[in-house]
Amino acid sequence: MSKIRAIWQASLTATKRALTWNIDDLIPPSERYIYNFSSKEELKKWHLYSDSQYGGLSSAALEITNAGKEQSGTGVFSGNLSLDVTEGTKWNISRSGFCGMRSKKFDGFIDLDPYDTIALKIKGDGRSYISTIYTENWVNSPGQMEDNSWQAFVAVPKDDWVVAKIPLAHYLPTWRGNVIEADIEMNPSRVVGMSLSVNAEGGVPGAQTGPGDFRLEIDWIKALRTQ
Repeated sequence: MSKIRAIWQASLTATKRALTWNIDDLIPPSERYIYNFSSKEELKKWHLYSDSQYGGLSSAALEITNAGKEQSGTGVFSGNLSLDVTEGTKWNISRSGFCGMRSKKFDGFIDLDPYDTIALKIKGDGRSYISTIYTENWVNSPGQMEDNSWQAFVAVPKDDWVVAKIPLAHYLPTWRGNVIEADIEMNPSRVVGMSLSVNAEGGVPGAQTGPGDFRLEIDWIKALRTQ
């Protein structure tokens, strides 16, 4: 085959492919992994925080468990919630009894616009936890210069693995843990990070509350397209 004929044949083949595209190729997959907790390297994408930064006495840890040559691990977010504060602290702390794990910022953004639900495979202790999504601060709340935060409670049964599914529409805009009474919508195309946290007080009715130990095991976090 001559060189000119080969070029013509390649062009004809490319044209046929363009004309026979499948609409399914334009539809995003039904699920997307955002985080998994299978190794110590994955845990490096997160950092811990608690009321101890402001004079409280709560503590938290994030570790890997069940990791081996033939078995991937799972993350364990655990610690102790205390309502006490350090005597003589310089911080005028208004509340204590909270711990959290927050992801480091993405290198840019992730686009969750094609999805409508966040799913977490978790095993807990009967407490309720708070799932937070951070988005680019495209609508400032009064005095807010940080990322916008959106929160929803996750009820976690004790000692059983569950896949908790939270529609994005159920996440409420918050400012420092308090719901903002404002008519604003999440921009899921500009997600910059996530967090999971636990408070000694409040949460889903019927869930365990109060100071004391907590433990949440996490396998993965995904985005789902259910509609």
